[in-house]
Amino acid sequence: MAKKKTVSKVAGISDDAVAAATGKSWKAWLTLLDKAGAKNMTHKEIVAVVHGRYGIGPWWQQMVTVGYEQARGLRQKHETAEGYKISRSKTVAVPIAALYKAWSDAKTRGRWLDDGPLVVRKATPNKSMRITWCDKKTGVEVNFYAKGNAKAQITVEHNKLPNAKRCEQMKKYWGKTLDRLKKSLEI
Repeated sequence: MAKKKTVSKVAGISDDAVAAATGKSWKAWLTLLDKAGAKNMTHKEIVAVVHGRYGIGPWWQQMVTVGYEQARGLRQKHETAEGYKISRSKTVAVPIAALYKAWSDAKTRGRWLDDGPLVVRKATPNKSMRITWCDKKTGVEVNFYAKGNAKAQITVEHNKLPNAKRCEQMKKYWGKTLDRLKKSLEI
């Protein structure tokens, strides 16, 4: 009888993916970083070990470090140095300009976004928006991606959330809100 292969994940990244990208499995990374004393290091110090000793590039340095921190109980899911963050995305069957306008035009935005006033700090047409959320404490980054002439994707990242509970609430909120946006545009 063939053995069933189990795929372990850390920080949402499979063992196969981390091994393919870094040459080491999650078990190996956890062992190496434990031996290096990473349980008592800051995030930046762990990144320095992953890069300095093992020559891992920037994206994977972060993934290995976050994975280690989560596996060892030093960081919760969605936690960053500035609080918690979540992201949601949705593909909509409209040109990117129409999707961008649904966000940039306050009147159009009011048709699908129920919350109070928000402040657009920076906007690059058909590309991105940086927003101070209506709670005046958290930030929202919105990115727009063309997926052909009549289809576009939106990604919303909500930053500086205070805790894991609020993170889960906002993840559900943005899922429903992006569904409403899609429905309002695909009439």
